[in-house]
Amino acid sequence: MDELMDQALHARFLRGLEKSPDATAIRVGDETVSYADAHRTALAWAGALLAAPGGPPKAVSVLAGRSVTSYLGVLAALYAGTTAVPLLADFPAAKLAAMLRAAEAAALIVDEEGVSRLGELTAEAPDLAGLTVLAPHRGALDVPALDAPRPAGPEDVAYVLFTSGSTGTPKGVRLTHGNLTHYFGLMDAWYDFTADDVFSQAANLNWDSAVSDLWCAWAAGAPLVAVTQRAYANLPAFVARYGITVWFSAPSVIGLARRTGRLTPGSLPTLRWTYFGGEALRYDDTDAWQRAAPGSAVINVYGPTEMSITTHRHTWHPETSTALGVNGVVPLGRLHDGHAELLLDDAGEASATEGELWLSGPQLSAGYLDPADGRGKYLERDGALWYRTGDRVRRLPDGQLLYLGRTDSQVQVQGYRVELAEVEHALIEATGVTDAVVVGVPVGHSTELVAYYLGPERSVRDLRRDLARQLPAQMIPRYYHRLEVFPLNTNKKTDRLRLTAQAAGLYGG
Repeated sequence: MDELMDQALHARFLRGLEKSPDATAIRVGDETVSYADAHRTALAWAGALLAAPGGPPKAVSVLAGRSVTSYLGVLAALYAGTTAVPLLADFPAAKLAAMLRAAEAAALIVDEEGVSRLGELTAEAPDLAGLTVLAPHRGALDVPALDAPRPAGPEDVAYVLFTSGSTGTPKGVRLTHGNLTHYFGLMDAWYDFTADDVFSQAANLNWDSAVSDLWCAWAAGAPLVAVTQRAYANLPAFVARYGITVWFSAPSVIGLARRTGRLTPGSLPTLRWTYFGGEALRYDDTDAWQRAAPGSAVINVYGPTEMSITTHRHTWHPETSTALGVNGVVPLGRLHDGHAELLLDDAGEASATEGELWLSGPQLSAGYLDPADGRGKYLERDGALWYRTGDRVRRLPDGQLLYLGRTDSQVQVQGYRVELAEVEHALIEATGVTDAVVVGVPVGHSTELVAYYLGPERSVRDLRRDLARQLPAQMIPRYYHRLEVFPLNTNKKTDRLRLTAQAAGLYGG
């Protein structure tokens, strides 16, 4: 493998191909594809992309559901030397159109679900009717396959991943081959993945944890097993059926598994590595998972998409993790090698102990597709370019970080600054509810706190009485709603935007 090819993200698949040519590379339900077949298919699709009427596309969108096509489409896009842009086929047509335009995608790879959206998509955006569309599941492609994957340099963009951020407006983040080479170099150094492992793939392909699953598995020559929606009815049985050894998901999955009553001690015996990221990871959930998977390290990982998947990690230990953490949340851990972090206080001054987290280093992405989205987020300071995360953290003497909440989750109530994560923790600790989400809603010239909770029904009077033992009056929510489950977004994270919108509809004004 030449030096330039070795720097390409898709070189990791070639490593797995060499180790395990006849072994399963992808499993989706009962459908499997071997490494050798995936390689041949990706070369054929890459050839078709490069032979497109308008010439080689700058970016290729994979518009699909959970299917083998979606995985092979990402591989084919990279084999063609283009940028992969994974999109969910069930997104609203207007949102899909906006993302395709922003990414300058000139070609689409679609499965059956993606094909079913094309009419609606072109009706919404007639200018997209000229896109090259590959629907490989409908028949052979009448073009020559590539002889070998095309190389890529470290500055070339491998992925565009869209993140909604706090506003719900999609922003395309450009992750380069160089960004991802650094990340996966650390993963290779830290973890002993082999071809005998079996990786879960819980997140959709448009989320950065899916990038981690995919290319860790493929570099090891191990199978990647898509976690379908039905799996959550009995997650331990799903893990056992396929012998999954490596799990990565949002922490909300633990709550789903606990509510089924099947996440019992020893119920996940095959796991040896577990990663949770994307949300605050709570003590009780982590302890439940660790008891279910006693042979697994359970690792809290942190990092915004803009920093190429993760930048911090902390391995759970019941005594030390709970002694270090705050608000019932597991520490974020220490910064990954090669990076830098800044904590800035409310005055914008560097703090040694607490403030908003800024990050810099080799995993700092190439920015957003629209430079306007980066204003106030990608900033120069002290001669370096930084990403401003919007997360408030506290630094411990040993260098580990604790998550305190979002800077945009701080609300002013009666002139007092209230951290919503602290109110949520108090609800769980003081009232007997099993989980809580608190949002702030502007009402008149002030802000009212609205609490959503899971668990036994409690009267508002009793909830407020119990909270008064831990919180000052201005931090006690005025409104309460018991739910059976919290709404989740497509990546199984609690949908706080939906709850905030619901509360605003009920009480805002």
